[in-house]
Amino acid sequence: MTSPELIAAILIGGMVILLALGAPVSISIGLPSAVSMLLVLGTERGALTSAQRMFSGVDSFALLAIPFFVLAGVIMNNGGIAARLINLAKVVVGRAPAPLAQTNVAANVLFGAVSGSAVAAAAAVGSTMAPMQRKEGYDRAFAAATNVASAPAGMLIPPSNTLIVYALASGGTSIGALFMAGYVPGLLWAAACSVVVWLYARKHPELTVRREVTWRQTAATVVQALPSLAMILLVIGGIVAGWFTPTEGSCIAVVYALVLSAVYRGFGLKDLPGILYQACRTSSVVIFLIAVSSIMSWVMSFTRMPQLLAESLFGWTDNKVVVLLLMMLLLLIIGIPLDATPAILIFTPIFLPIAVSYGIDPVHFGIMLVFNLSIAVISPPSAPVLFVGAQVAGARLEPVIKWLMPFFLVLIAMLFLIVFVPDLTMWLPRLTGLA
Repeated sequence: MTSPELIAAILIGGMVILLALGAPVSISIGLPSAVSMLLVLGTERGALTSAQRMFSGVDSFALLAIPFFVLAGVIMNNGGIAARLINLAKVVVGRAPAPLAQTNVAANVLFGAVSGSAVAAAAAVGSTMAPMQRKEGYDRAFAAATNVASAPAGMLIPPSNTLIVYALASGGTSIGALFMAGYVPGLLWAAACSVVVWLYARKHPELTVRREVTWRQTAATVVQALPSLAMILLVIGGIVAGWFTPTEGSCIAVVYALVLSAVYRGFGLKDLPGILYQACRTSSVVIFLIAVSSIMSWVMSFTRMPQLLAESLFGWTDNKVVVLLLMMLLLLIIGIPLDATPAILIFTPIFLPIAVSYGIDPVHFGIMLVFNLSIAVISPPSAPVLFVGAQVAGARLEPVIKWLMPFFLVLIAMLFLIVFVPDLTMWLPRLTGLA
């Protein structure tokens, strides 16, 4: 049998080389995994087992929630919902310092919560807010940085596709518990961004423009946004209450989004094929990643790579704090070149057993992991949210990255809080009886 050290070198080295050469992430994971499988089991058995693992990896009823939530998010992004949520955000934070930047943060929280996508939030909210902020005299790069930094809150606040992927990769962690656990960290993420904006506003008091809004205007704005927010209560409330599964909830979200978009007249029937195509493209990438990652997970398990890696990395200390710090540091660094989905699929089978051995709840670890990777998706060089945010704001990357630095510092401080104060994450799942 081929030694685990050689398999590890082929698996990890192959991924690194292919990613450096610019190969798609799915190929970078799948090809070294398939080669490793062939070396472990032989040509015929390896090929058959690879195909079986790919099929079994996506043969999951719970996995159907991802394409349906993606479709619901695309429908909302095109259905006129973003503008109503932005107007609601203006009402909520309109009197705060630098109100348009604070509105951007609040709108990303609201839109991310109903779309479940950081990229969708950055695109929808940023394209609306950027012209308004330029008109009010905001620095273009700072406006883009605010949008980029606050968009990943939707990866933590349900419905979150990243949390669903973690639930599958972890071997069956409760999706309902993860959804409940994501609320407080997601709101802490938004609060961290608001603090940075407040500090910026102290140096730029001219941006704090007071506008009188009548009670009638406020009530009208809230009423217009309530149908969009009601989807969160319907879907998440139904999942937590046990009325339907996450997959059934995602189907309800699609129907609800279609009906709401029809009422708002956000798009016509002629636009529906394009919306379906966009959702299919996004979903197929995620599903294929899960399929090829199933080969990698099998190879890792068969050769005991997680255990060997744990012994080599963490064998020199049994201090829980040191292990957690080292784990989070590795996730922050290694997660940067990867998108959140493949990173979850790669690192969950490696780090979750280590975390559980130190008494960390799988739900808490899932939030720690996603919080880490939410920072990674706005970190260059591979940062889809950063690129989208800079593009919709019409800003160059270099100054946007400069303005992102204060956000990074505060968000990393929030990460420490999430890691070392587990009650912040776990109290809602415990309160609802899910953990």
